[in-house]
Amino acid sequence: MNVNRYIKTVIKYVLRAFSLLFAVSVIAFTLVKLSPVDPVGQYILGTETVSAEHRAELEEYWGVNEPPVKQFFHWFVALLHGDMGTSILYKMPVLTLIKEKFLNTLALMICAWTFSGIIGFSLGCVMGATKDTLCDRTIKKLCLLLCSIPTFWLGLLLLLVFSVWLGLFPIGFSSPIGVLNQDVSIWQQIYHLFLPALSLSLMSFANVALHTRQKLIDVLESDYVLFAKARGEGRFTILRRHGLRNILLPALTLQFASFAELFGGSVLAENVFSYPGLGSAVSAAGLNSDVPLLLGITLFSALFVFTGNLIANVLYGVIDPKIKEEQD
Repeated sequence: MNVNRYIKTVIKYVLRAFSLLFAVSVIAFTLVKLSPVDPVGQYILGTETVSAEHRAELEEYWGVNEPPVKQFFHWFVALLHGDMGTSILYKMPVLTLIKEKFLNTLALMICAWTFSGIIGFSLGCVMGATKDTLCDRTIKKLCLLLCSIPTFWLGLLLLLVFSVWLGLFPIGFSSPIGVLNQDVSIWQQIYHLFLPALSLSLMSFANVALHTRQKLIDVLESDYVLFAKARGEGRFTILRRHGLRNILLPALTLQFASFAELFGGSVLAENVFSYPGLGSAVSAAGLNSDVPLLLGITLFSALFVFTGNLIANVLYGVIDPKIKEEQD
């Protein structure tokens, strides 16, 4: 391996990540400053009457009255030192809170991401191999229907049917009520995770299935597949040698591109199922004007999506070595 080329690639991705985080931080900070959010008012909400002198001291301590550019500079410098501030709502460091909440969100997204990828790719292959048949038309209509259903509505429907009517799954939360975290078994966690993960996966697998179907149809109608048929290769052999090999990379691209969609969908799914993850935390931060937590989760989500795209770029070269990125 060329060491210089490897170092150059690493530096390039580091610079991309830093520029992305800087741009997101500027935009997020600007939007917060333009919004009617009053962090000091939210901080003293619910407490006894606060004097004007005490409020002025809090505003001076937090630098609320400083120019916006100076506020952003102080916040960004602290961010570079790993300090995202303290959550007004949870009364704990934002970074610590994100670490705790992200574990639940990560488990939810991994399950949903895996289910949507496996189910979507499999159904796409079935539709592509059985083009214009009853099976193809039925699955295609189902996928189009799921694409048009909002995540929160689908989650409420699953909750109503499987939790309220049938009583097969819990109504919400990530563990049984009244049980300490250290006493919760892995099966209890999976039991509470099933419905939110199913709701989230049904939201994204339809796009993978429809995309895979079209790509497989294009491959099966290509000239080299017609030549393979002329040589006497069977349908299964053609699907295995030519079809799957050529549609795997586009499907992988779409699957990793769904990171942002899954993260956005997790906000709705976690609120519907009262699941304690980053999605419910960011909703609570927005509703309660928790500016430090809102900015912290915004930056973390941008970094998370960037990491997903980076993993996809690395896997491109593993699956198809002919794909090379242009060197600056």
